[in-house]
Amino acid sequence: MESKFDKALEVRRKVLGTDYVNAVMVRSDFIAPFQEFVTNFAWGEGWVDEALDLKTRSLITVAIVTSLGQLEEVKLHVAGAIRNGATAAELGAVIKHCAIYAGIARGVAAMNIADVELAKAREAKDK
Repeated sequence: MESKFDKALEVRRKVLGTDYVNAVMVRSDFIAPFQEFVTNFAWGEGWVDEALDLKTRSLITVAIVTSLGQLEEVKLHVAGAIRNGATAAELGAVIKHCAIYAGIARGVAAMNIADVELAKAREAKDK
């Protein structure tokens, strides 16, 4: 039987990409326990239940990190949303909505990041 941590790690890898997750999990002896905490708490509690599908969770997460102005997280979670099947139109609508309520500057920054990540996804698909 798969443990809760294993399930959380599986979902985290699916959303953020195996290479990214593997790299942050073993980056240093200092950060490893924190990454286990993040996996258990954020991914094990927030992402593994079946109340929302992964695409919906990804779009919500893009909205939250955009609203908070967390640009590295925007990049990470836009890529995850694309992996989870979010379309350019859906991402654009979410970011535009955030710009209305959280500020145009945050929306502009997030839209620029999303544009780059969507281009990367198109390029990877064309290969």
